[in-house]
Amino acid sequence: MNFHDRSRRQFLKNTAGLGAWSALPAFISKAEAATSAPSMIKGEKVNLACIGIGNRGAHVVEELYNTGLANIVALCDVDMGAEHTQKIMGKFPNVKRFQDFRKMFDKMGRHIDAVSVAIPDHAHFPAAVLAMSLGKHVYVEKPLSRTFYENELLINAAEKYKVVTQMGNQGHSGANYFQFKTWVEAGIIKDVTAITAHMNGRRRWHAWNPEITGYPAKEPIPATLDWDVWQGSSLRHDYNKDFVKGQWRSWYEFGLGALGDWGAHIIDTAHEFLNLGLPTHITPLKLESHNNFFYPMASTILFKFPARGNMPPVDLTWYDGVNNIPPVPDGYGVSETDPDIPPPSTGKLQPAKLNPGKEIYSRELVFKGGSHASTLTIIPPEKAKEMESKLPEVPQSPSNHFANFLNSCKGLEKTRSPFSVAGPLSQVLALGVIAQWINEPLIFDRTTKQITNNPMANLLLRGPAPAKGWEQFYKL
Repeated sequence: MNFHDRSRRQFLKNTAGLGAWSALPAFISKAEAATSAPSMIKGEKVNLACIGIGNRGAHVVEELYNTGLANIVALCDVDMGAEHTQKIMGKFPNVKRFQDFRKMFDKMGRHIDAVSVAIPDHAHFPAAVLAMSLGKHVYVEKPLSRTFYENELLINAAEKYKVVTQMGNQGHSGANYFQFKTWVEAGIIKDVTAITAHMNGRRRWHAWNPEITGYPAKEPIPATLDWDVWQGSSLRHDYNKDFVKGQWRSWYEFGLGALGDWGAHIIDTAHEFLNLGLPTHITPLKLESHNNFFYPMASTILFKFPARGNMPPVDLTWYDGVNNIPPVPDGYGVSETDPDIPPPSTGKLQPAKLNPGKEIYSRELVFKGGSHASTLTIIPPEKAKEMESKLPEVPQSPSNHFANFLNSCKGLEKTRSPFSVAGPLSQVLALGVIAQWINEPLIFDRTTKQITNNPMANLLLRGPAPAKGWEQFYKL
């Protein structure tokens, strides 16, 4: 039975009960709730708990620790016996360890100032919202959460609990961020009408049979893995190795695919500084080998954003898939990548026919850019030469993304990708994934935040009712 079959039944049965979930469980009611805005950390270092310590999580722990601004006081991972968690445990052998973040907060809540959350997309929300409700500052890997609704709740929780928040699209603290901001303020980037964004590298699911008709077969659960906690609030499945260790990104139920993975790095500055907000139309133009379980072999998705103030409407077109290469403008030249892009857990980035990036079309100028902190270039070269003397000086970043978060916890800076900025961006990505999944054009009302032309797609804004025992997080 696929998700759509299951969810139609569950949505009709359970969605009506969303406002009647049970009272908070003991581990939350016993913990210290945030009744007022938390004070900024006065000590030299931030006491940091890390949820997710393998693969990308390991990089996040190391980057935060290497700033010199954090004491690692707790490590939490659903599989402390896995090979990919051993490096961090070996680096911090005396730090307290947990498999369940709920128990970590129950036991150590008073000793934690801030939390990093670097676990699969579907599990971001419960960990992040619980931390915020307890007055803890949070750093959450991108995309912020898996569903539109969870993103909305996280945006609201950040405002309610007045905590410092940062999403882990680290290019938002690099050169691209400051250049884009400066060029918009100086009128270099203006009157943008179209953006092309693309990630054409090989993805995990490209090795799988696109004719899949079900989920993978049941396998024995590794003795060291807490499979129930790994699944979090999502629908329950039998364990299979193709759900974990990065493979989760392949499945609609657990990850946001190539768009959620790379969109947060590629369209982030355009989304913020062009004030794009939420789209009105999301149209899948191409979905190669579409099925109801994992992502297409290739996708082309058109997002239409309306006029904003004196800015014209924008068409943003997303391309992914090894051979789904977008057209590039004359004079494009060489495609480069940011050397600071971290390698995936599987090793080095696969070479692509066109490197991850974007092309931005305004009424007067065309820009090309890469991913993460890669800066923009005006094209063709002759136009760039003509504009050279008109370009303003771009300030240097005062801190990298991890130090920016920790310094903000100490009241010394403000985060550059807070949930108020990162949440709407993640909602755009979630809308794109719904269009991929449903395989139909969607019309979205920006005022009511509803999909108006497809009832099933509108239910996917929220997703299925949480698994038993996980309902409480949606009421914090």
